[in-house]
Amino acid sequence: MGYYDDQDGQRRGKENRRSGGKFGYFLSGLIGVIVGALVVALLFPNIFGKTNSDSSAVDSNSVANTSTSTAKTTKTVSLKVTTDITKAVEKTEKAVVGVSNIQKQSIWSDDMFGQDSKSSSSSSQEAGSGSGIIYKKAGDKAYVVTNYHVIEGANALEVTLSNGKKLSAKLVGGDKYTDLAVLQIDGSNVTTVAQFGDSDALKLGESVIAIGNPLGEEFAGSVTEGIVSGLNRTVPVDIDEDGTEDWQEEVIQTDAAINPGNSGGALINISGQVVGINSMKISNESVEGIGFSIPINSAKPVIHQLETKGKITRPAMGVGIVNVSDISAYQQQETLKLPTNVTTGVVIGSIENGSPAGKAGLKEFDVIYKLDDQKINNTVELRKYLYEHKQPGDKVKVSVYRNGQPKTFTLTLGTASGSN
Repeated sequence: MGYYDDQDGQRRGKENRRSGGKFGYFLSGLIGVIVGALVVALLFPNIFGKTNSDSSAVDSNSVANTSTSTAKTTKTVSLKVTTDITKAVEKTEKAVVGVSNIQKQSIWSDDMFGQDSKSSSSSSQEAGSGSGIIYKKAGDKAYVVTNYHVIEGANALEVTLSNGKKLSAKLVGGDKYTDLAVLQIDGSNVTTVAQFGDSDALKLGESVIAIGNPLGEEFAGSVTEGIVSGLNRTVPVDIDEDGTEDWQEEVIQTDAAINPGNSGGALINISGQVVGINSMKISNESVEGIGFSIPINSAKPVIHQLETKGKITRPAMGVGIVNVSDISAYQQQETLKLPTNVTTGVVIGSIENGSPAGKAGLKEFDVIYKLDDQKINNTVELRKYLYEHKQPGDKVKVSVYRNGQPKTFTLTLGTASGSN
């Protein structure tokens, strides 16, 4: 019969709707696949036009190309880097040498017969080393400037050229106060001579380069770069190592690394010219990057005098001196009888027989407070004024307090031989 109740009709309607939905989903999916295939075919036409052999060819080419690419990336490339710094170093590096201080040392050993007595012999060994700069070549001789403290106490000296060749060296002359010394070596193997620059033209922040042998020959020819950190600096120096300042060294301050062994080496500008002779650094755990060089303009007249005369000739008054500041306040008043407002100056502690000071009428316990028109506060200032402005034979006015009263004397300076 073609009848059905309402419930059956409803069930059939639901089933028909479900069937129609599944078919719709299938049709939509099929259309999506076809559209996607068409898009791929349009974008990548080669995919559907290649046979298996073509695919193999593509793979083969891909491998070949990859292989070529790999070969390119592993190829060694050599670059020649040239900068202002490398040019400056190349210009001067061969003129910087090592300087070895060789001293005799006693060696104690048991007596050859096995007795209790001891015998000794001497052996020459390297006691220290530093750096130096070849600044001149004349005929078959070459000249090297270094620091005095590098060669002090040496029984023999040896210079090591940049190529490693070692040469015996002769001390031409040295000076403690300026910390400079000149050596002479055989010049037949010398190929490069350093050029001196103008240290007075240096500017704060200007690039400078230090060349030398920090810690000895193992690091020979080391190069460090920095800037000029300070100009016209003064560093106190204890010449006789008695714990009292004897001199104020005028130096260039730099942050280019300077270490033991760099002493006597070159501080050069960006043109490769020597503007300073590396001399010292502040050795303190809390300090970093403070090194000092002797300005080449200050060094040049000293180098010339050492080379030609073998020593520095300095004027002398012929007195022993001490700072007023080192005298107790009681002695300043009772012995020296100084005015209460006078707390600086130089006390004459002794006078040599026949000295310029004695001939001029100066006496023990006179307190020097002025030379010519230059105020003198201490022994360092007295030496610097005499050494930098006077020569033996020159006259100088000496103003003193004697028993508290000012007096002035004129004396003719002699030649220094250890006293002032």
